[in-house]
Amino acid sequence: MVDKNSLERSIVGVVSSAKMNKTITVLVERQVKHPVYGKYVKRSKKVHVHDENSLAKEGDVVRVKQTRPLSKTKTWVLDSVIKTNV
Repeated sequence: MVDKNSLERSIVGVVSSAKMNKTITVLVERQVKHPVYGKYVKRSKKVHVHDENSLAKEGDVVRVKQTRPLSKTKTWVLDSVIKTNV
């Protein structure tokens, strides 16, 4: 039997906006190898994350996990704040 927790998808990113109510915007960067030249290129994406207690602030490094759709754009929920921006 497979553990459900091991199947949860989680990503790490930096909070780029915390101005909405119970929602933060997280910038997730990843490195992809270019198919022809072989050089690693940065790719980034912004995701909307549900932050129930408004724990994360702008600049914090956070871990988010995927969940059921909470709104049109929110399918991620805040798991933990890894590093705070002081």
